[in-house]
Amino acid sequence: MNMKQLRERAKKRAEEIAVELNVAVSTVRNWDQLRNMPRMTPLSLKKLMAVYSCTFEELVEAEREMEGRSNEN
Repeated sequence: MNMKQLRERAKKRAEEIAVELNVAVSTVRNWDQLRNMPRMTPLSLKKLMAVYSCTFEELVEAEREMEGRSNEN
């Protein structure tokens, strides 16, 4: 499951995620498009998991998917 799928599962728009995490909407869209992954402190990572309603393991899976896609290019 990638970041976009996690966001959609949480039933949130990119704009909502951006406001809740205090990041730019373009940042959230980059996550959605597998351009990059969130780089956060443990405290902000905990907030990200709450906003996306996901586990750490799901974030690791999303990062693996992004890395797999970048290795294809």
